[in-house]
Amino acid sequence: MDTSMAMADTTMHTQEGVMVGGALMVPTKNIVENALGSSDHTTLVAAVKAAGLVETLSGKGPFTVFAPTNEAFAKLPAGTVDKLLKPEMKKDLTGILTYHVIAGTYKAADLKDGLELTTVQGQKVKLSYKDNQWFINDAKITITDAVSSNGVTHVIDAVLMPKK
Repeated sequence: MDTSMAMADTTMHTQEGVMVGGALMVPTKNIVENALGSSDHTTLVAAVKAAGLVETLSGKGPFTVFAPTNEAFAKLPAGTVDKLLKPEMKKDLTGILTYHVIAGTYKAADLKDGLELTTVQGQKVKLSYKDNQWFINDAKITITDAVSSNGVTHVIDAVLMPKK
Protein backbone atom coordinates (compact mmCIF):
# COMPACT_ATOMS: atom_id res chain seq x y z
CA MET A 1 0.00 0.00 0.00
CA ASP A 2 1.22 3.48 -0.82
CA THR A 3 1.50 5.17 2.57
CA SER A 4 1.86 8.63 1.10
CA MET A 5 -1.66 8.35 -0.33
CA ALA A 6 -3.03 7.12 2.98
CA MET A 7 -1.39 10.02 4.81
CA ALA A 8 -2.62 12.53 2.25
CA ASP A 9 -6.15 11.16 2.63
CA THR A 10 -6.19 11.71 6.40
CA THR A 11 -4.77 15.22 6.19
CA MET A 12 -7.40 16.32 3.68
CA HIS A 13 -10.10 15.85 6.31
CA THR A 14 -8.46 17.87 9.10
CA GLN A 15 -9.04 21.59 9.37
CA GLU A 16 -6.44 24.27 9.79
CA GLY A 17 -6.93 26.27 12.94
CA VAL A 18 -5.37 27.92 15.97
CA MET A 19 -5.12 26.25 19.37
CA VAL A 20 -6.70 28.36 22.10
CA GLY A 21 -7.37 27.05 25.59
CA GLY A 22 -6.86 23.44 24.53
CA ALA A 23 -9.34 23.71 21.64
CA LEU A 24 -8.75 24.07 17.93
CA MET A 25 -10.40 27.27 16.68
CA VAL A 26 -11.57 26.50 13.14
CA PRO A 27 -13.03 28.61 10.32
CA THR A 28 -16.13 26.42 10.02
CA LYS A 29 -17.38 27.47 13.47
CA ASN A 30 -18.56 30.95 14.45
CA ILE A 31 -16.84 33.05 17.11
CA VAL A 32 -19.10 31.83 19.93
CA GLU A 33 -18.88 28.16 18.90
CA ASN A 34 -15.08 28.40 18.88
CA ALA A 35 -14.98 30.22 22.24
CA LEU A 36 -17.18 27.56 23.86
CA GLY A 37 -14.37 25.04 23.38
CA SER A 38 -11.65 27.15 24.99
CA SER A 39 -10.90 26.33 28.62
CA ASP A 40 -9.19 29.76 28.84
CA HIS A 41 -12.39 31.64 28.01
CA THR A 42 -15.09 30.22 30.30
CA THR A 43 -15.51 33.58 32.09
CA LEU A 44 -15.84 35.41 28.77
CA VAL A 45 -18.42 32.90 27.52
CA ALA A 46 -20.41 33.26 30.77
CA ALA A 47 -20.28 37.05 30.41
CA VAL A 48 -21.39 36.93 26.76
CA LYS A 49 -24.35 34.73 27.79
CA ALA A 50 -25.24 37.02 30.74
CA ALA A 51 -25.14 40.08 28.45
CA GLY A 52 -27.37 38.40 25.87
CA LEU A 53 -24.73 38.73 23.14
CA VAL A 54 -24.57 35.08 22.02
CA GLU A 55 -26.96 35.64 19.12
CA THR A 56 -25.14 38.80 17.99
CA LEU A 57 -21.68 37.23 18.08
CA SER A 58 -23.03 34.12 16.36
CA GLY A 59 -24.47 36.33 13.62
CA LYS A 60 -23.15 37.12 10.17
CA GLY A 61 -20.48 39.65 11.20
CA PRO A 62 -17.77 39.95 10.32
CA PHE A 63 -16.35 40.80 13.73
CA THR A 64 -12.92 41.14 15.23
CA VAL A 65 -13.01 40.11 18.89
CA PHE A 66 -10.26 40.81 21.40
CA ALA A 67 -10.96 38.00 23.86
CA PRO A 68 -9.71 38.32 27.45
CA THR A 69 -8.71 35.06 29.13
CA ASN A 70 -9.99 33.82 32.50
CA GLU A 71 -6.66 35.07 33.91
CA ALA A 72 -7.40 38.53 32.51
CA PHE A 73 -10.79 38.62 34.26
CA ALA A 74 -9.09 37.40 37.46
CA LYS A 75 -6.86 40.52 37.41
CA LEU A 76 -9.92 42.74 37.94
CA PRO A 77 -10.61 43.86 41.52
CA ALA A 78 -12.14 41.13 43.70
CA GLY A 79 -15.87 40.71 43.16
CA THR A 80 -15.96 42.66 39.87
CA VAL A 81 -16.84 39.69 37.66
CA ASP A 82 -19.53 38.39 40.04
CA LYS A 83 -21.03 41.89 40.24
CA LEU A 84 -21.02 42.32 36.43
CA LEU A 85 -22.75 38.96 35.90
CA LYS A 86 -25.80 40.07 37.93
CA PRO A 87 -28.92 40.80 35.82
CA GLU A 88 -29.09 44.42 37.02
CA MET A 89 -25.56 45.00 35.64
CA LYS A 90 -26.41 43.80 32.11
CA LYS A 91 -26.04 47.29 30.57
CA ASP A 92 -22.56 47.79 32.08
CA LEU A 93 -21.48 44.28 31.14
CA THR A 94 -22.72 44.73 27.58
CA GLY A 95 -20.76 47.99 27.32
CA ILE A 96 -17.56 46.32 28.50
CA LEU A 97 -17.97 43.31 26.20
CA THR A 98 -18.86 45.33 23.10
CA TYR A 99 -15.74 47.44 23.79
CA HIS A 100 -13.80 44.26 22.85
CA VAL A 101 -15.53 43.93 19.45
CA ILE A 102 -14.77 45.71 16.18
CA ALA A 103 -17.05 45.53 13.14
CA GLY A 104 -15.05 44.03 10.28
CA THR A 105 -12.13 41.62 10.13
CA TYR A 106 -8.69 42.73 11.29
CA LYS A 107 -6.10 39.98 11.14
CA ALA A 108 -2.59 40.43 12.56
CA ALA A 109 -1.31 41.41 9.09
CA ASP A 110 -3.84 44.29 9.05
CA LEU A 111 -2.68 45.77 12.36
CA LYS A 112 -0.59 48.93 12.26
CA ASP A 113 1.23 50.66 15.10
CA GLY A 114 -0.92 53.58 16.23
CA LEU A 115 -4.06 52.30 14.47
CA GLU A 116 -7.25 53.41 16.19
CA LEU A 117 -10.40 51.36 15.72
CA THR A 118 -13.94 52.20 16.80
CA THR A 119 -15.52 49.44 18.85
CA VAL A 120 -19.12 48.23 18.60
CA GLN A 121 -19.57 49.96 21.99
CA GLY A 122 -18.71 53.29 20.28
CA GLN A 123 -15.38 54.25 21.84
CA LYS A 124 -11.98 53.84 20.21
CA VAL A 125 -9.17 51.41 21.03
CA LYS A 126 -5.57 51.93 19.99
CA LEU A 127 -3.13 49.32 18.72
CA SER A 128 0.57 49.58 19.39
CA TYR A 129 3.64 47.51 18.65
CA LYS A 130 6.46 47.52 21.17
CA ASP A 131 9.18 45.04 22.10
CA ASN A 132 8.11 42.72 19.25
CA GLN A 133 4.62 42.46 20.76
CA TRP A 134 1.19 43.79 19.77
CA PHE A 135 -0.99 45.59 22.32
CA ILE A 136 -4.54 46.90 22.25
CA ASN A 137 -4.72 49.77 24.71
CA ASP A 138 -2.63 48.25 27.54
CA ALA A 139 -3.55 44.61 26.92
CA LYS A 140 -1.01 42.31 25.29
CA ILE A 141 -2.27 40.29 22.33
CA THR A 142 -1.05 36.77 23.14
CA ILE A 143 -2.64 34.75 20.30
CA THR A 144 -3.62 36.19 16.93
CA ASP A 145 -5.78 35.14 14.02
CA ALA A 146 -8.16 32.52 15.40
CA VAL A 147 -10.35 32.64 12.31
CA SER A 148 -14.06 31.84 12.58
CA SER A 149 -16.83 31.73 10.00
CA ASN A 150 -17.94 35.23 11.02
CA GLY A 151 -14.67 36.96 11.88
CA VAL A 152 -11.44 36.63 13.77
CA THR A 153 -10.47 36.44 17.45
CA HIS A 154 -7.28 37.65 19.09
CA VAL A 155 -6.60 36.54 22.67
CA ILE A 156 -5.58 39.27 25.13
CA ASP A 157 -4.18 39.22 28.66
CA ALA A 158 -6.32 41.98 30.20
CA VAL A 159 -9.93 43.17 30.18
CA LEU A 160 -10.36 46.41 28.26
CA MET A 161 -12.41 48.96 30.18
CA PRO A 162 -14.22 51.72 28.29
CA LYS A 163 -14.04 55.24 29.64
CA LYS A 164 -17.02 56.18 31.80
